[in-house]
Amino acid sequence: MKNEFSFKIDRFTGGPVETHAYLVTLPEGNLLVDAPEGAADYFRDVPIDLLILTHSHFDHVMDAAKIVREKKCGAAMHRTTEEHLADKMLNKRFGLPIEIEPVKATIYLEESKQQNILGALFEIFEVPGHCPGSICLYNEPATNLSSQSTDVANCGVASVLASSSINDTLSRCAPKAPGTSSTSATLKPGSKILFGGDVLFAGGVGRWDLPGGDGKLLIDGIRKKLLTLSPETRVLPGHGPETTIGIEAKTNGYVAL
Repeated sequence: MKNEFSFKIDRFTGGPVETHAYLVTLPEGNLLVDAPEGAADYFRDVPIDLLILTHSHFDHVMDAAKIVREKKCGAAMHRTTEEHLADKMLNKRFGLPIEIEPVKATIYLEESKQQNILGALFEIFEVPGHCPGSICLYNEPATNLSSQSTDVANCGVASVLASSSINDTLSRCAPKAPGTSSTSATLKPGSKILFGGDVLFAGGVGRWDLPGGDGKLLIDGIRKKLLTLSPETRVLPGHGPETTIGIEAKTNGYVAL
């Protein structure tokens, strides 16, 4: 079995800081990456088989518990993310009068070369510095599934700098509700995709001045783990426009090599 197929991706943008959620159609079900406010309503009529949280900042997890409860789906995240979600004082320490309903992980994600997620192989990168427990998910096609891969099939606030969009296959759709928008695309077989959370943006990186932040750790992680990927890898971030590894490696003032 080969890890090469057409991605169908539906991107929802919602919540107070325009956070993206990505619904990805995989060979064995639908994966949702992150759960900003409004995502549960937007995807109300769509089956979701697994929710992955890239990190614990409030804007990425506001609808997580609701989605898990209504869809009866599994939830995958870093162990630190689960611990943060269980901490009722976390957002108050950020100065935010927000309380997030905790979500229990059905599987913990950590650095891994091969993670079978709903029939597709992903590499998991741990890239803290913006938020402890931050993860990125990378899919490279034409990689054979291995019996040694971990099977998940059953189981923040960002500083985004202005950048021209290269969303050549993502066409803007009409807003679904005030403050929300969506895009959809089918990516051809062979597309290399990185779901970047709040680690790497078009022209920027995640902010590191929040509790648990560490700028050096973040930038070192991006340079050593993400910028070494193929230049054509498409980066789907937690905020702002799509970009590529090649563009960021050459032009991103924070991390350019």
